[in-house]
Amino acid sequence: MLKNVSLKPPFFEIGPKAFLYGEEMLKLAKVIDKTAMKYDVDVIVTPQYTDIKLLADNTERIWVFAQHMDYLRPGRGLGSMLPEAVKAAGAKGVMLNHAEKPISMEDIEKTIRRAEEVELLTIVCADTVEDVKKIAKMGPDMIVAEPTDLIGTGTTSDSNYVIETIKTVNEINPDIMVLQGAGISNGDDVYKTIKLGAQATGTTSGIMKSDRPYEMVEEMLFNLRKAWDELHK
Repeated sequence: MLKNVSLKPPFFEIGPKAFLYGEEMLKLAKVIDKTAMKYDVDVIVTPQYTDIKLLADNTERIWVFAQHMDYLRPGRGLGSMLPEAVKAAGAKGVMLNHAEKPISMEDIEKTIRRAEEVELLTIVCADTVEDVKKIAKMGPDMIVAEPTDLIGTGTTSDSNYVIETIKTVNEINPDIMVLQGAGISNGDDVYKTIKLGAQATGTTSGIMKSDRPYEMVEEMLFNLRKAWDELHK
């Protein structure tokens, strides 16, 4: 876990996966950036590796994270993602263990430690409450608690899962921020998730598959800010 991190709740994560890249990704990133400043919220965006520098150089409020990273050191490793290279491209952090790019618990811990060495933040995905517990003990900066079978379905995690995973992390290390993901499709989903006590939420399909992605960015970040302010006023 890195110290003196300025990213703060409420925050949001937008994962383009392989839906968007290049100039179209930059157009969306600029909309996200402007909207993030409007509502004073931090937004993590995880673009294609080839777009990390493009987004980092052309946005102000977005936190550009790599979609994955390996724990190797400079040298051999064709096809691997080198931590130093991710950092040099302009990324501020890395996402690990997404359901579409799972890695072992051992590799998660090794990669968290390498990220700390090069001063990259870590946001690690976890499926079950037991996985959340194991990963929290490794000390990442953030955990994404999302049931794998709900990803992309439009069905959000139930309230018991949200409450239990947040409680589990807080008991182990209250400095770890918890993002509740899976099935976030609109502003109402964002609002309800934050009101349950989450520090953050995020989406892929809700924006990437929307017929009005720019408007959906506005809708989601508005509700993020609204729910947080109502809960913490």
